[in-house]
Amino acid sequence: MNMDSEQLKFILAEGEGLTVEFKERYTPKIDRDITAFANSKGGVILLGVNDEGKITGEQLTNRMKAEIAALARNCDPHVSISGISRVGNVVVIKVPEGAEKPYSCSSGYFRRLDGMTQKMTQKEVRLMFRASADTLFESLPCGGFAPADVRLGKVKTFLAEAGTSLKVTGANLPRFLSSLGVCRENRITNAGALMFAEDINKYIPHCETIMAAFKGVEKVHIYDRRDVRADLLSQFNEALEFLKKHLNVRSEIYINRREVYELPLDALREAIVNALVHRDYSMRGTSIYINVFDDRVDISNPGGLLPGVAAGGFGKESLRRNPLIADIFHRMGKVERMGTGIKRMRDLMREAGLKEPEFTSDTFFHAVFYRAPKFSLKADTAGTRVKTRVKTRVKTRGKMMAVLRENPRLTTPELARLMGITVKGVEWNLAKLRREGVIRREGPAKGGSWLVEEKPK
Repeated sequence: MNMDSEQLKFILAEGEGLTVEFKERYTPKIDRDITAFANSKGGVILLGVNDEGKITGEQLTNRMKAEIAALARNCDPHVSISGISRVGNVVVIKVPEGAEKPYSCSSGYFRRLDGMTQKMTQKEVRLMFRASADTLFESLPCGGFAPADVRLGKVKTFLAEAGTSLKVTGANLPRFLSSLGVCRENRITNAGALMFAEDINKYIPHCETIMAAFKGVEKVHIYDRRDVRADLLSQFNEALEFLKKHLNVRSEIYINRREVYELPLDALREAIVNALVHRDYSMRGTSIYINVFDDRVDISNPGGLLPGVAAGGFGKESLRRNPLIADIFHRMGKVERMGTGIKRMRDLMREAGLKEPEFTSDTFFHAVFYRAPKFSLKADTAGTRVKTRVKTRVKTRGKMMAVLRENPRLTTPELARLMGITVKGVEWNLAKLRREGVIRREGPAKGGSWLVEEKPK
């Protein structure tokens, strides 16, 4: 199907990604992008668009068409361009995913990663396509799942996280999903279901994250557990909130006082995203596990290193089991570019004066973060742990009251972003404060404001 002006508007608003490349003008070097798309998930090259998504304009001539077709034929193997057309002042080149990977052009082998065309080493060529069977699951149609089953609210949450002003409604939802790469021939892929299903348990029941906090250093005495069967963004948020709940926080004073978690949250955030992006979702009967012990945090996901990757090689080469899911998380600003995640986790732990994390791989991939003895809890301090959680909750509600005094018209999602906690966490604390008579609501549910009482009633 040819692209129309409405679909072009969607793509320009979303920006470059796994399946979209902007070029201000035509040059023969687009053969690199052609092979990159053929080696990945296919995509479109838009000529006459700058990096900011603004149309600069490009003319489509018969000579240009012939040159582009010749560039595709000269790739090895040949790439079949599925369409060259003009929409307004933009030239649209459609490149399908190739069936004979890997493809190369005169400059070498290329692939798409985080909205960029990058050259591959020979080792990366061998490794990436040796693992092609593993990357298939996210691209398969999700059985029984139709565009009508997509929850529009989850799409809007994604758009807010991605920082785009794009407006998606029920009418234009199929176009949006197609432009994102998770809807093909009116069928939603597993990646689309994992991100936007109302109830993912109906379609992929093993998609869950299981979190547990243990007393001591062994998997014996569980004192808190949380099982999350939800879309991947919700799993990410719930996992981070669980870790924040069970880690100690100390105050450090520089110019202003700041709260410092005993393990760098950015490192843990990176590990959670890594588990979601690299999980082998075709492995039934498995889950992502986040285990908190007195001496360490262990984050693991089903699916070890991709076939052929040596233990010492990961972290140096950007190979992703689920490039569509990785692209979606990258659009939300939760994935670092060019495979810097492992290095970033190591650097953050080292900068915090802590032992570098340990990474191991078998059927599961494990990232283990060791807690410093001077900050971690001892095995016999369950009472202290409860007190720490209570203090943290009291501190959270105190901060929430201060924020509401300054901004009484904040909505729940806005308050969640300012507080750095989940919407559910905000709702729980607001309910607690209202029961205590500390705050009350004035005006309607929408458009009203919060009043913080000076003295509880």
